[in-house]
Amino acid sequence: MRASIPEKLKTFADELGGRLYVVGGACRNALAGLDCAVTDWDICAPVSAESAVAAAKKCGIAAVAVYPRTGTVRFASGGDRFEFASFRTDNYVRGEHAPSSVVFTEDIFLDAVRRDFRCNAVYYDISADQFVDPLGGIADIRAKRLKTVAPADRVFGEDGLRLMRLCRFAAELGFTPDEECLCGAKNNAALICDISCERIYSELCAILSADVKYGISGGQYYGLTLMKRTGVLKEVLPELALGDGMSQRADYHDYDVLEHSLRTVLYAPVGIRMAALLHDVGKPAVMLSEGRFARHEEEGEKIAADILKRLRAPNAEIKRVCALVRWHMYDFACLARPNKVRKFIAFHGDILADLLSLKQADYSACKDDTGKAPSVARWEKIYAQMRAEGAPLSQRQLKVRGDELIAAGVAPAEVSATLDYLLGECAINPALNEREKLVRLAVSRKCH
Repeated sequence: MRASIPEKLKTFADELGGRLYVVGGACRNALAGLDCAVTDWDICAPVSAESAVAAAKKCGIAAVAVYPRTGTVRFASGGDRFEFASFRTDNYVRGEHAPSSVVFTEDIFLDAVRRDFRCNAVYYDISADQFVDPLGGIADIRAKRLKTVAPADRVFGEDGLRLMRLCRFAAELGFTPDEECLCGAKNNAALICDISCERIYSELCAILSADVKYGISGGQYYGLTLMKRTGVLKEVLPELALGDGMSQRADYHDYDVLEHSLRTVLYAPVGIRMAALLHDVGKPAVMLSEGRFARHEEEGEKIAADILKRLRAPNAEIKRVCALVRWHMYDFACLARPNKVRKFIAFHGDILADLLSLKQADYSACKDDTGKAPSVARWEKIYAQMRAEGAPLSQRQLKVRGDELIAAGVAPAEVSATLDYLLGECAINPALNEREKLVRLAVSRKCH
């Protein structure tokens, strides 16, 4: 562990009289043998924030932000960031993430029991070059176990965000919660609603990419199943949870609607996993209202938008996910005419790669079949033909500009629609993509 500690942190520890500790993820990961570079260090000491700032300044470490009430300081030095906290105990209003009051202490045990899981409450004494384990966290790390630092009902009752952190840590680390931990999470699942939507969205995104954090295969699926088991999924995404136990046609599906959605995330690449999670979110709604799944992708687009707006997702992500949800069923049965597929590819080139990935994940999740989805194979063949023929795949690839169409008599308000029309025609017949031919085609369309 000592070899990975930044030199300035060692100097900082000496300046504090050998009373500085690394705590949390860096200790846990080192003990778990996880090979990961650390640039964000959680550090703590039985000294005040003001004393820490003064000592750090002597070591050339800059204080970026100081919060005396909670005894926390954000430091930066080169490419490293240090999150400092004075030893303390916390008091909470039930469910709220931030402590309502703090009491500073010099007792490392009291500092440890204010944390969440024992595996995150192992300390490394920098000056003494040894781990300090007040609660038995090292045994939990070796057993790959998640156990709360105090009675689970109390730990989750103090801070609702810990419900999501439980699922994220389990997913990223491949650790298994003990029974008390699971029961405590179930008993307090509703408290996740007291947490800000932005924090929930951040944790959900982390769960969706959990497998790549430390290379835990299937971690993203495991995290989502824990959200389901603890009842947190029902609180965070009630529209999706409605699919739990909702059966589907056995000739197409081995799983109910919710399990199919979770397994689609299992098979999906990282970049489209939010869309994979929500791709069938319209199914429960249309089944309950109409008794069938027809047009679920249209309803799903609206519901996905509502969910992502509620979670304060970025607008660009909302737009992309909703487009993928809307079109994931297009040509599912490979019955669309080739020319319609060509036009679709030209008009939706910005989401084509993601859409094919979603179609493949959706197919694989039906019966755990990792073979090529028929619709994906068909579209890849058509796309390859279009590229070989030099077909334009966006308006920018058309060999005519908007100002040239205006000069030819196309009304400015009609330019965008005209370019779309020309793109569709060239997708079918790439030989039309010449300036003179496009202008004639545009004028002919205008006349009709």
